[in-house]
Amino acid sequence: MTEALLSAKDVSCQFDGKTTIFSGISFDVNPGDILVLSGKSGSGKTTLLKCLAHLNLYGGKILYRGKPPTEYGGIPVYRTHVLYVPQRPSLLPSNPRAFLNTVLNFNARKGKNAPPDPDRPVDIAESWGIDPELWDRDWASLSGGEAQRIALSVAVGLGMAEILLLDEPTSALDAETSALVEKELTSAIKSHGSNIKALIWITHSEEQGKRVGTRALHMESGHVESVGAENHV
Repeated sequence: MTEALLSAKDVSCQFDGKTTIFSGISFDVNPGDILVLSGKSGSGKTTLLKCLAHLNLYGGKILYRGKPPTEYGGIPVYRTHVLYVPQRPSLLPSNPRAFLNTVLNFNARKGKNAPPDPDRPVDIAESWGIDPELWDRDWASLSGGEAQRIALSVAVGLGMAEILLLDEPTSALDAETSALVEKELTSAIKSHGSNIKALIWITHSEEQGKRVGTRALHMESGHVESVGAENHV
């Protein structure tokens, strides 16, 4: 039996320790999965991704390859394996070049193989229409679509994580550019040279979910339900 890459077991989360956002959430993420997470705005999708990334407090258990973060040297190391990509990276300080250099020098990266090409994120972003000079502009000066593409290119190009937690990664992109990003992300799952083995992908687009997803979960009223297994990639 294939070992789950990521397991959520009876996970719950509260706002201010009082109001329950969701509870009783359990699912596994396996190699090759592109798990599409859907639901109305405010249903807790982003909060769930942040729990999976250990950015929010939660109840229950979240395990990476059957173990808690403490057995991987702590949460910072865990996050090099399970990486959250925010919907609005423009809120980050400084510029993308500084962000990339900071990530490359994280202590949690020690002992990991260096990416085959440190410039690969820049190359990926350029293939998505990002001029290299944008890497030296402040995040706040970039459009939403530019910031999204740059943050995604770092997540994909560094070859660090096995699981990417994608919070509406193409919401600010036009249809043509979105298709390019979808192709890169879904191809990474299949590539033997890629470290990425699974994606959890929030989208409000039913059409996109059908294009990219292999499985789907729908969040509603504080719970999730499986809405079938697809095989579109």
